[in-house]
Amino acid sequence: MKVKTAILGVTGAVGQEFLKLLVERDFPLESLKVLASARSAGKTVEFKGQTLTIEEATPEAFDGVELVLSSAGGSVSKKLVPEAVKRGAVVVDNTSAFRMDEGVPLIVPEVNRHVLKEHRGIIANPNCSTIIMVLPLKPLHDRWGVRRVICSTYQAVSGAGWTGIRELEQQVADLAAGREPKIEVFPQQIAYNAIPRIPQSGGVFDDGYLHEEVKMIKETVKIFGDESIHVTATCVRIPVIRCHSETLNVELVKPFTLDEVREALAGAEGVTVQDDVANNVYPVPLACSFLDDVFVGRLRVDNTLPQAVNMWICGDQIKKGAALNAIQIAEDLIRQDLVRVPA
Repeated sequence: MKVKTAILGVTGAVGQEFLKLLVERDFPLESLKVLASARSAGKTVEFKGQTLTIEEATPEAFDGVELVLSSAGGSVSKKLVPEAVKRGAVVVDNTSAFRMDEGVPLIVPEVNRHVLKEHRGIIANPNCSTIIMVLPLKPLHDRWGVRRVICSTYQAVSGAGWTGIRELEQQVADLAAGREPKIEVFPQQIAYNAIPRIPQSGGVFDDGYLHEEVKMIKETVKIFGDESIHVTATCVRIPVIRCHSETLNVELVKPFTLDEVREALAGAEGVTVQDDVANNVYPVPLACSFLDDVFVGRLRVDNTLPQAVNMWICGDQIKKGAALNAIQIAEDLIRQDLVRVPA
């Protein structure tokens, strides 16, 4: 089955990754339409040796489209995604616009692809940090039950898009040249620093938690469909280009051994174990960038709580944390014959 597809937000970092992945994965396209804001309309992108002209993202632009890969920001999604669905397209949306809406499946294919059949035209891609976290949680929850997760994130600047990447690169260049670095995207200098505030402006609840942290908490419960899983998170931006890292302390319901945990993780879809710290084998963001899996290492039983295991994980934020997850959702929709809006 070949699908008439559109990318909404093609000029962004995730939109550009969509283009690469459609080629890499030999996605079954009948046609491809590339959409962006009015200021990008008329510009071109290269795809499979062809030059595609970017069209302005309007409701009418979705006429004749069957599948939309969307990553153009929450406000744009709120406005245009329902219009695409009205015209018969199924939308995989990479923003926060619909993630917690009732009736919108929130999908990480390796974890809960079975929920895809419940869609009403919109499928939500979770937050990048959530996606990277739930992959190693899945085999643990299946076998022992996850009671509580304490997560700290170390998030790449790619989470702020091209502007975040450029700001880090420019600040490094400015500091090397003895110039005062400009601060525009992040609340403080990101080069050689760590900033415990994501997103970079706004997004703070009265209890001090960031919206990014609350997303991880609520999305994890929705993805697993299990309100008995308790998550707390602290989210930090660090000067890494595109790979998020996280520390997880996972309290399990049933007794386990570390060897059993290692075996369960090694057998999980989308997870690679790199865990031999004595020989310097463990995930690092630089080595995990541009790769598909989430990488797990530094496995230890919590020395204060024998029912808990500590781990360090890394995953490419643009790839598995965003574009690849959306493409995998689309592939599953095709495989399950779900590229249609329910009547």
